[in-house]
Amino acid sequence: MTPAPTDAPGAPRSRADLFWSFSWIALQGFGGVMAVVQRELVERKRWLTREQFVEDWAVAQIMPGPNVVNLSMMIGDRHFGLPGALVALAGMLALPSVLVLLLAAGFATVADSALAQGALRGMGAVAAALIIATGVKLIAGLRGNPMGRAVCLALVALTVLAMVVFRVRLAVVLGVLGGGGCLWAWRCLRPAASSAGEVPRP
Repeated sequence: MTPAPTDAPGAPRSRADLFWSFSWIALQGFGGVMAVVQRELVERKRWLTREQFVEDWAVAQIMPGPNVVNLSMMIGDRHFGLPGALVALAGMLALPSVLVLLLAAGFATVADSALAQGALRGMGAVAAALIIATGVKLIAGLRGNPMGRAVCLALVALTVLAMVVFRVRLAVVLGVLGGGGCLWAWRCLRPAASSAGEVPRP
């Protein structure tokens, strides 16, 4: 059964609102898409809290396909069911695809230019800074995590060490640290669930 749209504050007003919101996010998402998504969905539209964004982004990241596309479909489905997911997907892909094709055609004529190469390096540095700044903002979303802030920060540090210093494959990091985090969260949630008569499954 398709869930009915919600008119509650902090939700898309309509499928059209969903489409244009994700179109605008996609058009801004050059290089630092995570920073744009977090700002638009959490700080401006307030469709998600920081905690919800961290949780949804984690799920979107382990699913096949681009993270932001996965996230858009999750949000669309949550509010409007399958039609909402398809509308969100269309918003992420329609206008940006046209723009990217135009930019690719234009860039092909100057790709070997030293000026163009220098500009791209500068944009790469800004994109990296945006991602780091967004990560720092999202640390506050770990405040209510059932594992506790110390464990969360330890997992963050281990992930950075594994990826940056030791260059461990992403699949291995997700399997070991991500799987370990899931099991630890299940262990932390189990006492509260048991007292309520519900035992969570790992």
